[in-house]
Amino acid sequence: MTANGSIQQNSLGPILTGAFGFWERGRVLYNGILLTIVLLWVILSWPHFRPSLTLGSLLAVTVLGVLANVCYSAAYLAEIGFRFAFPDASLRRFRWITFTLGTLFAILLANYWIVDEIYPYASQPPRF
Repeated sequence: MTANGSIQQNSLGPILTGAFGFWERGRVLYNGILLTIVLLWVILSWPHFRPSLTLGSLLAVTVLGVLANVCYSAAYLAEIGFRFAFPDASLRRFRWITFTLGTLFAILLANYWIVDEIYPYASQPPRF
C-alpha cells in the first residue's frame, strides 16, 4: 500500500490474485486437452494398450498427471516476472500467448513420452 491507502500496482498480492483467476480456469482446459490426447492414444490403439492397463500403470499415469500440473504452475512464475518487468504491457495478450505456447509444448511432450517411453512397451504388462 502507498501512503494514501491505495494498493501498489507491482506488489505481489494483487498480481497473484489476478493470476489465480486466469490460470486456474486455464488449468481445467489444459488438463482436458492432455486427457483427450491420452484417451485418443489408448482408444485408437486399444489392442496394443490393453495388456498394460493395470493398477500400477494407473499409478504411473497419475504421477505423470501431477507432474504436468506442477509444470503448468510455472506460469505463475512467468507472470510475476512479466508483471514486474513490464508493468504497463498488455497482460491479456501475455497470458494467452503463454497459455497457448505452454499447452502446445505440453502436447508435444505428452506425445513424445507416449511414443518413445510408453507405446513400445505397452503390450507387455509392467513389472514392479
